[in-house]
Amino acid sequence: MILALSSGWGLAAAAGAVASYSVLALSASRLSPRTLRGVLFAAWLLHGLVLTTGLIAEPLRFGFAPALSMTVWLVLSIYAVESQLLPQLGTHWALASLGALAVALTVVFPGSFYHRIASPWLPLHWALGIASYGLFAVAVVHGWLTTRTERAMRLATSCDTGVPLLTLERLTFRFVQAGFVLLTATLLVGWLFAEQLYGLGQVWSWSHKTIFSVLAWLTFAGLLVGRARLGWRGQKAVRLLYLGSGLLLLGYVGSRFVLEVILHRL
Repeated sequence: MILALSSGWGLAAAAGAVASYSVLALSASRLSPRTLRGVLFAAWLLHGLVLTTGLIAEPLRFGFAPALSMTVWLVLSIYAVESQLLPQLGTHWALASLGALAVALTVVFPGSFYHRIASPWLPLHWALGIASYGLFAVAVVHGWLTTRTERAMRLATSCDTGVPLLTLERLTFRFVQAGFVLLTATLLVGWLFAEQLYGLGQVWSWSHKTIFSVLAWLTFAGLLVGRARLGWRGQKAVRLLYLGSGLLLLGYVGSRFVLEVILHRL
C-alpha cells in the first residue's frame, strides 16, 4: 500500500530523510532549539514525501517495513505537535534514530505487490490498524519517559525530560485509550467484513496475525480496566503497556517480517 521507491524522487527523499534524522540523532544536544526544530521538520517532511511517493505508486506495495515507517512517521507527527505544548520533552535523538532506521528498512524491504485491491475499504482497514500502531507507539515513548522520571525521583537525580511524572502518566494512558479504540475498530472491521475486504470466500481465521492482535487487545483491555478499577500505575502499568505493544507488533509486523525476510514469501 505504501512504498515503492523505484522513482528517483522516492529514493532522493529517502536519502534526505535518513541524512536529516542521522544529523538530529547524533547532534541533537549541540543544536540550538531553532536549528533542531528546522532539522526535525525537514526530516519529517522528507519522510512524508517518501510515504506519499509510495501511495501513488502502481502497483501498490505493503509489508512490515512500510508499516513500521508509517508508524514512526505518525509518532513523529504527534511528537511535533506535543513538543509545542511541552517544549521540555527531550527525546529528539531517540525518535530521530527510529526515523532513520524505519526509512532505511523501507528502502531495503519495500514489501510485496498488491496488484488488485479487493475492496476500496481495505486501505481504510489498514489505515485504522497503522493509526492504532502509531498511538500505542507514542504511549510506549511516554511510558519510557515515565520510567526514567520515576527512577530519577527515587535516586534524587535530575532527569532531562523536564515534564512532571503525573503529566507523563496521564498522557500515556490517553494515548493507550485512543489506540485501544482504533484497535477495536480494526478488529471489528476485519471480523465483520472480511469477505468484503479481502474477497469472496475469505472469512475470519485464527492466523498468527489475528491471535497476536487479539492477545494485544486483551492485554490493553486489562490495563485500562486495572487502571480504572484498581488504580494501576507506575512500573506495573508500563510493563503491561510494553507487553501489549510487543504482542501487537508481532501481530502484523512480526508475521510479515518472518514471511518476507526469513521465508522469502512475498
